[in-house]
Amino acid sequence: MTEIAENLERVQARLAKACEACGREAADVELMAVSKKKDVDTVREVVQAGQLLLGENRIQEVLIKQPELPSAIRWHLIGHLQSNKVKHAIHCRFECIHSVDSVKLMHALNKEAGEQGIVQNILLQVNVSGEGSKFGIAPDELFPLLEEAAGCMHLNVEGLMTIPPVSENPEKAGPYFKQLRELRDQAALETGFALESLSMGMSHDMEVAIREGATMVRVGTDIFGARAK
Repeated sequence: MTEIAENLERVQARLAKACEACGREAADVELMAVSKKKDVDTVREVVQAGQLLLGENRIQEVLIKQPELPSAIRWHLIGHLQSNKVKHAIHCRFECIHSVDSVKLMHALNKEAGEQGIVQNILLQVNVSGEGSKFGIAPDELFPLLEEAAGCMHLNVEGLMTIPPVSENPEKAGPYFKQLRELRDQAALETGFALESLSMGMSHDMEVAIREGATMVRVGTDIFGARAK
């Protein structure tokens, strides 16, 4: 067994243990392997170990990797998406785009998806911490954005995503994860959107995110090792 396969097993065990600790089923939380800045051979290792859900930050990397890797991979875009890259994003056929954070971007995605004859799954990125260094809509912008999304026939809003402030103490992320879950619950109650997906939690705080209701955790370092700076 390769080192990456062993790392993957450890992370899967952590996920299962975290779910058990809060009375959830492990099958209710998906593990995404964040493969950004990893070469094709390294990514192939994790795929051969059975991990098919991959997250990438940059479309350019996906365009290079996709032709070299199995078609069964479920690619998700988790990095910031600029409007001028929308055509390429839709062309990549991402299973889901996690980083939709403006009316302009949403309409651009809807237009391009319509032209390419697909319905694109998306998550709305919410900046619950209010940090100026992070992308995402403010919590009070969610309902207006959902109103706009209701008219986008080529988009399917699956849920919400957030990135909490960086902290060595994973428990400090808890209030931000809780805020996203409560915001999702309120929006699902008051709109026609189910918003079943909550993409939150990474290598160091995935247990906290699972406890607060994450349905997908994004893990890179603990699977692939530290990225080169």
